[in-house]
This record gives sequence, structure tokens and C-alpha cells, in this order.
Amino acid sequence: MLKYNKSYIFFLLSIFLFCDADAKIIVGAEQTQAYLPLIKEKNIAMVVNQTSLIGKKHLVDSLLSLHIKIKNIFAPEHGFRGDHSAGEKVNSTIDAQTGLPIISLYGSHKKPTADDLKNVDVVIFDIQDVGARFYTYISTLHYVMEACAEQNIVLIILDRPNPNGHYVDGPVLDMKFKSFVGMHPVPVVHGMTVGEYAQMINGEKWLSNGAQCKLKIINIQNYTHDSMYQLPVRPSPNLPTMEAIYLYPSLCFFEGTNYSVGRGTNKPFECVGKPENKVGDYHFTPKSIPGIADHPPQEGKDCKGFLLSKFAKNYVRDSGKLYLFCLIDLYKNDSAKTTFFTNFFDKLAGSDELRKHIEAGMSEGEIRNYWKKDLEKFKLIRKKYLLYPDFTLIIIDK
Repeated sequence: MLKYNKSYIFFLLSIFLFCDADAKIIVGAEQTQAYLPLIKEKNIAMVVNQTSLIGKKHLVDSLLSLHIKIKNIFAPEHGFRGDHSAGEKVNSTIDAQTGLPIISLYGSHKKPTADDLKNVDVVIFDIQDVGARFYTYISTLHYVMEACAEQNIVLIILDRPNPNGHYVDGPVLDMKFKSFVGMHPVPVVHGMTVGEYAQMINGEKWLSNGAQCKLKIINIQNYTHDSMYQLPVRPSPNLPTMEAIYLYPSLCFFEGTNYSVGRGTNKPFECVGKPENKVGDYHFTPKSIPGIADHPPQEGKDCKGFLLSKFAKNYVRDSGKLYLFCLIDLYKNDSAKTTFFTNFFDKLAGSDELRKHIEAGMSEGEIRNYWKKDLEKFKLIRKKYLLYPDFTLIIIDK
């Protein structure tokens, strides 16, 4: 007979109190009645990309049809239409469909200037995030908040669910390793929506000189951190499926190694391998795909490794933790350990500890013990900024 402890009882109560299985999640952008009064007769700028949809219509098109005055569009990594591969230069240009000026916030111009925001009254931020520290949309958020604070401009965030918002895990960033793929002392998986994360940036005074951005967040309706949300559009070119999105926080570490994670194949971030690898039975050959994978790692080479799509569905989504075994195991079995890691790995990990622990032959459990204390501290800070019921831990005692 099973005994249910207090954590499990709380989980059941939370479902009863906060969740309606039939209630449709309504994202911030869909609640036009909540933010139209804030932008009517105002000059606005928009930080948007291909995920900024109301149903099947782009937010920009929706607001233009309502005669909202849009001055310009700020484009993050991958561009306004989401047609630039990771790391590819995004140029400032004119959008062919709307005639609006597009200002890139990727590359050397990460922060809107005073000139960019001249005569702008309100900035709208509406981008689908995936909840990993190294996913650069939250870095763009930081710089947009900082610019708005300096110019005394209100930032409206149209919040969207975090598909990896049901857990918190990973090493907390050491600020000595700060970069565009990690700007704040948070773990790899932070378990927050963009709106919640923005509140944390303000509350923890992470903007330059402790500046405060005037925030207005349009909350998601019928959402909790236990919600399973199916993204209606890929958040970036190489995250085309929910399996890839669930695996991304774990497999992105391989971007700092000499392995391929399937960029340039039909399974990006669902597989991992390289030509010299001796373990696994899955074969794939990365190819250059314009706008998705321009000259990807191991291009044109037969890579051997693992396909993790089913594993993502059956384990990763509900495990509530990063999957480190693959990284540890492939390093152990690699015949050329001195070239396994690249200089980028420590930036992704947020310190040099994870690399050193793997090189020292530590087990996953031993590695986790090193970040446990910092992770628990972060969880306490995180709770102050949550806008939605938190995820619950299911523990069943026999």
C-alpha cells in the first residue's frame, strides 16, 4: 500500500486549486484589452520575432491593423523573422512586409541607444523563451530594460509560458564568467517566465548602477509552472520540436565540445555524436542549411552517437533535472580528451567547475553536490518574483 507524504498531498491540492485541465492558456499578447489602453496614441517600439503571435497573426500586424504607431522593431538573435542561424550576424534593415525599420540587437549592437529610442514612449517585449540561461533572449531583455531605465521609458512585457519552467537545476553562474550566454547569477535552468525574470532583474538590481526599469507585465492566464505548454511555433531555427526544447538545457553543453548536436540535420538538439565517437548506434551527417545551420559543426561528416528523441518524451520532461550522464559518459569514452572541450564550454556552464569535475572523473551525483548549496539559495530568491503558482514536487513513500 502506498503512503502519500505532505509534498504529494500539496501537489494534489495545487491541481485542485490552481489548475483547470480544460482551461486554455492565454498568453499576454492575446489579451489586447489589457494593454491597448497603455499604447493608444503612443509611439512604440517592439522587441519581437517569429514567436510574437496572436493566434496565427503576428503581433506587429495586429497592432498596425489597430492603427498603433510603431516606430521601429528591435530584432534579437535569429532576427525578426527567425531566419538566421545561431551566432549569425543580424543586420539592421527595413522589413519588406511592413516597411518598418528593424534594428538588430545582436552582435556589436546589443543595447538600444538613446537615438534608437528617440520619440519612443513605450517598448513592448514579446518573445517566446525556453528557460535556459544561455538562451540569449533573456540577455537581450537585460539590455532592453537597461536602455528603457536610462531613457525613462515604460517596458510592457507580454508574458508567455516557459516550456522548461517546471524545474530549476544546474550550476549557478560565477559572475567572472559573465557573457552574452550568461549575464546573471542564475542556474542553467531558472524555472521562470520572461515576466518573472524581468522582475528578478529589477529586484536584484542587476542593471547598471542598480537602475530600475518601469515594468508593466501582462500576465498569462490559466498558467502554472506545472503546465505542459505546446509551443505553437519554433522559438529558434534549431529548436523545431518539444523534444528538442526539453533536451536543449542538457545538450547545449555539447556546443562547447567538438561534438555535433545535430545542427544541419532533421533532428537538431535531439541527437549527439561525432565521427570519431566509439559509442552509440545512431548515425547522422550535418549539412549546411541557409538560415538554419550555416556550416554546422562536423559538416559533411558521418557522425556516430545517440538519438534521444524518445528519451526526451519518456524521461527528460518529467525528471526535473539536467541530464548529465551523456556528457560525462562521452567524455569518459573519448579517445582524445585533450580536444573534447572548447573554450566556449566554461561560458555555457557559467564557471570552470563543471569541466574540471568531468575531467576529474566525478559522477553525476558528486557533481550535483557542488552546485546544490548555490541552487538552494537561488530557489529562495526566485520565489520572491514568481507571478504564477510554482511547480510541485511529487514524492511517494512506500
